[in-house]
Order: sequence, then C-alpha cells, then structure tokens
Amino acid sequence: MEHKVAVYLCSGCGIGEALDLDKVEAAAKEAGCAAIARHDALCSDEGIALIGQGIREQGATHVVVCACSQRVFADRFAWPGVFTERVNLREHVAWAHAPREDGTQEKAEDYVRMGIAKCGKAELPEPVPETPSRTVLVVGGGVAGMRAALYAADAGHDVVLVEKEQALGGFAARLHKTYPHQAPWDAPCENPVPVLVARVQAHRRIRVILGRTVARISGAPGKFEVTVGANGSAETFSAGAIVVATGFRPYDVSKLTHLGAGSTPDVIGADRFEDMARERAFRRPSDGRPVRKVVFIQCAGSRDPNHLPYCSTTCCLNSLKQARYLLDADAGAEAVILYKDMRTPALYERYYEAAQSTPGLMLTRAEVTSVQPVNGSVRVTAKDTLLGEDLVVDADLVVLAQGKVPNTDQAILNLTYRKGKELPDLKYGFPDSNFICFPYETARTGIYAAGCVRAPEDIAQAKTDAAGAALKAVQCLHAIGRGAAVHPRAGDLSFPEFFLQRCTQCKRCTEECPFGTLDEDEKGTPQANPTRCRRCGVCMGACPERIVSFKDYSVPIIGDMVKSIHVPDEFEEKPRYIGFICENDAYPALDLAGMKRTRYSPLVRFIPVRCLGSVNRVWIADALSRGIDGILLIGCKFGDDYQCHFLQGSELCNKRMENVQEDLNRLSLERERIRLVQLAINEYDRLPEIVNDFVETVNALGMNPYKGF
Repeated sequence: MEHKVAVYLCSGCGIGEALDLDKVEAAAKEAGCAAIARHDALCSDEGIALIGQGIREQGATHVVVCACSQRVFADRFAWPGVFTERVNLREHVAWAHAPREDGTQEKAEDYVRMGIAKCGKAELPEPVPETPSRTVLVVGGGVAGMRAALYAADAGHDVVLVEKEQALGGFAARLHKTYPHQAPWDAPCENPVPVLVARVQAHRRIRVILGRTVARISGAPGKFEVTVGANGSAETFSAGAIVVATGFRPYDVSKLTHLGAGSTPDVIGADRFEDMARERAFRRPSDGRPVRKVVFIQCAGSRDPNHLPYCSTTCCLNSLKQARYLLDADAGAEAVILYKDMRTPALYERYYEAAQSTPGLMLTRAEVTSVQPVNGSVRVTAKDTLLGEDLVVDADLVVLAQGKVPNTDQAILNLTYRKGKELPDLKYGFPDSNFICFPYETARTGIYAAGCVRAPEDIAQAKTDAAGAALKAVQCLHAIGRGAAVHPRAGDLSFPEFFLQRCTQCKRCTEECPFGTLDEDEKGTPQANPTRCRRCGVCMGACPERIVSFKDYSVPIIGDMVKSIHVPDEFEEKPRYIGFICENDAYPALDLAGMKRTRYSPLVRFIPVRCLGSVNRVWIADALSRGIDGILLIGCKFGDDYQCHFLQGSELCNKRMENVQEDLNRLSLERERIRLVQLAINEYDRLPEIVNDFVETVNALGMNPYKGF
C-alpha cells in the first residue's frame, strides 16, 4: 500500500517561540510529506479534530505529530487504521536548548525528517489473536497458592490447583497461631489456614489435585499443555497462564554448627518449636524434661554471607509470638530474645511494644559468640551490644529463628523450553524478574510468582502477592485474546517476523532472548512462539543477517531514520551525533531533563529504541560510514542490581560492543566515538554531563573523515 504521510506541527508550550516553524515546514515538505498543517495546541479537542479531519480529507495512511513526548497523550493521538509517529519538539528540543539558535533549529528539522523517514517503511502492526485456554494453573497449595486460586476463580476463570502434599495449607498449616493481623495488634491470632482451605475446597471453579506434581509443561501462554503425574499415573490438560506459589522450606539448622545445632540436642529450629506449641508439649528433646527457660536467637543463618545473605522477614515477629506461647502456657517461665535488629514494620510495631511489657520476656540486642551444653543446660554467651558487656544465659532450650529457602531448586514446572525446565533465578534462589517494576513477572511470559517462592514474606504479604499474580494471569489471558503483549510494552500488537530463507542457524536469537521465547528445530532454525514474546527486539539486535523485524520497528526502518539526518560536510565544522536511548528509562529521563529546562548540547539526535538489546550493529556501522561523528547508547543499569525492563538487554548490548570495535578498526576510527552509558530514570540530572562530556571527547578527536561519502 502506498504511504501518504501527513505532518502536524504544534506551536504551543514554547515550541513556536523556540523554533522557526516555517523552516521546519519547509524541511518536512522537502522530506516528502503529502500534507502539513500547524496548530497552537494539537492536544486540544480542536487540534485533535483538525488532525482527524485532515486524515479523512487527505486519505493519510501515516501521521507525524510534531509536538510533545510520545509518553503523553498516547490515547488522544491515535486514529484507527492510521500509523502515528510522535516527534518530540517540546521536551527534547524547545525545552532543552536555547531558543532561535542554529543548533536548536537544525535539531528540530532533523527530528521531523526522521519521523517522516520512519513512516516510509513502518506499517501498523497486524495482531495475531489467539483463543486462549481460560484456565489458570496454580502450582502450590499454601496461603499464596490458595489465595491466587480464589482471586482467579472469583474473576470468572477455572482454576486447577496442584499440591504435591496430601493436604492444602503448606507450611502455614503447621502454625499453632499467627502473629496479629487485626486490631489491637498486640496478641497472636488463630491460624486462618483452615478457613482458607475450606473456601478453596468449596469453590465451584477450583479443582484441587493433591499428592501430585507437574511432570511437564509444553506450549506457550494461552495454550500451555500441562501434564500432572504421580505413582505412574498422569493426566494432561490445557492452561492459559500459571501462578507459581510453591513456598519455602526452613533453612536446615544442622548447618548452623556455630550456634550449637547438630551437636546439642536441645538446640532446635523455630519450626520444631512451633510443632511443640501446636502439640502443647514444651519438653526438652534430650531428656523430656519440661521447658521453662528458652533463649531465642535471631537471624540464625539469615543476613549471613555464609548461609542466607538476605533477611527472611518474619523471624523477629515469629520469635515474639513463640515467646508468648511459652509464657502463656507457664506463668513462671522465662524467655530471652537475642536479636541483631528487631524488624517489626508498620502496625506490627504495636506487637513489639506489647512484647516489651510482657512479664518473663527479656529482649536485648546481642551478638551470640557461643552455644554450649553445660551441666544439663544450654549456655549461650553473647556480646551485648546495648550494654557493652558480655551476656551469659543458661537455658533449658535454645530456639534458632532460621530463615526461609525458596523452593526453586526442586522440579516445579518441568518446562520444555530450550533455556531450561524451571524459572531462572537470582543469586539468592528467588525467581528472576524485574523486581523493581514488575514484582510478579518472571523471566517466562505468562508465568507469575507469588508468596515466599518469590520473596520472603508473611501471610499478609502472601495474600497481596497472590492478588497481584492472579490478576496478572487474568490480564495475560485477555491480552493474548487481543494478540497484545502483556508487559512491559503492555498492549503492543506487534510481534517479530522471521525471514527464515536467509537464516544461517547461528542460534544467536534463540540464545540471547532473555525470556525463552524461541525454540529451535534440529538444525537450529528458530521456532517462534508469539505469546511468549515481550516485543523487546533483542532477537533483532542479535541477528547478523537482519532477518528479524517488526512491522513498526525494524533494521531498515531505523536505518532510514539514521540516513535522514542532515550531516554537514567537514568544512561547516558542525559535528553530528546519534544517541540510541532505551524507551523505558533513558527516554523518560530525557523528558524529565527537558521539563527541568536543563541545557545540553543540541548536536545529538536521539532515537528511542525498545531496548538497547535491539540495537543492531549495522545501525552503528552505517551511521559512522555516513559521517556521523559519534554514537551514544544510553540504557538501563545491568549487573546484580539491574533495572533493565527486559532483564538483560542493556547488558547484551554492552557485550556486543566488542564486535562493534571491529567496525571501528575497519573504518580506522577511534573507539572513543562510541560510548555506552547505564542510566536509571531518576538520574535525569546526569544527562547534561553525559551528553556534553561525550560531545567534547569526540570533538577533540576531530571530524569523522567519512563526511561527504
């Protein structure tokens, strides 16, 4: 279909005062637009009506809106059947550079040319809607799993809940009581799990499968094929989305030998003390004598680089509760809690305050130095950091508040993905996800984590987690029905197309996709799974043959944008730079810099990309060979505390820079002409320094010798 491009210029918000819009119009006409119009507020009802009328009268297939950021008014600047490209003349030009100066004007004209060039090849995405299974699979029957099942079922979806044990409830079913979850927040509460179990078992939309595990999951979101088996029998059913809520197990106290575990029978874990409370039998394991004095040692393994480096969240509250068990059962009993830090957030602080005035309970901040059996007792020696002197306590029993270990090292899902059977995990064993922006998402689309398998948490937090994960699962099913991405490009109707006739089976796309989207045949040819795709374009950036493309985002499309930039010849002494910027952090950071009216060099032309991982090497090589003086890549932070919305995109781009150095060597250009910078969205104040320093560094090298070729 022939493309007919209409351009609309906004003169409001200071754009008209900063730019000569007559010259901008002239540049647009020269670039080949079919029609052009101007308005002082395109986002107003009158401005929207102007564009709509122009589309109808001119038969425009593509509209270039030259106004404000693409991050605002996305719903207003949208017309059915028309491709809309946003050119940011407000935050990235008028608000960021001095008005009526050559550099500001030239940048605006280039941006309009680039918008028109993009429309030359870009097409509206054609969604591939599926008819998904509306069943949600929940793996794990603890608090988070049961809550997730109830939320999904109440939303109108059938749920299959698979629990490997013979009863629902998970670890929480073992609890004698829970710490308070309602006013006045000063005493333990009855365990809510039995009521929750009854609700799940009575729900007409929830099918519970006990004593079985997931043997295999194939397919993709919307059409997972799930096989559940045990003892030689198996059944298979379809599911559209999955919630993983397999919980945790207490840390093995026998590993805590420095605290007397394993060598002293009267040193036990908090889980075993909970069993004593439930059985109403506080007796010493060594000789069966009644227990009247107990020392509770906090952070037993948690916050310890040799065991669990993280805080397990509930240990402090749990010990306060268990001390009450003992003191309520025996008015003459004594309990001592030795803690590193007492962590009782929010209203739980009231519970801590109530504990401080409980007769028979002593709390002190201390570092335990030894736990040894002495004369029929267990002697705990500690350095009391509150009083600054050593503390010695002889007790009948020592309870170690051991931490939580996520059940991710066990076979849970048995996926048939080429990148592994289970969810990728972080260094602590919890499922890998973008923990900052998308807490329930995992690295596998349509599979959501909830409860203690995702992060250490209590029953209240598990309930919230379950709601989030269940609603994400429901959202996933509805998005698949529209052919849309779930996240982070929520609602995106595009998907990658593979021109397999040119595929060399190098496997870069299948290996570098962070989400396990692509499978491959026996020859290594990629096999697409559209509903697994996050639309990041990492596969497009990885492909050396450039066979991967989206209808609205491809190597040729961005290549044309690069080629549309006016590159002055070397005698004009006007260098030109390109900045490929991540649309998730760097682009909004640039917007914020503009809103703050922060000034930086106008010599850089920024091109938003879905992810730095989608940047193809050919864009850089072509830009340099055309005379672009330098290329700046700004993306999300990577490493242990990554913030990349696509998990590894920014890191992958950084690794590919090694290959880009080959292009620089081939062109006999300095390596300083390319720079990759990690930037978080809240670091917008760094942008002027980043941009200006890069421009000054490359300017010092001199002009790119390929200008004019």
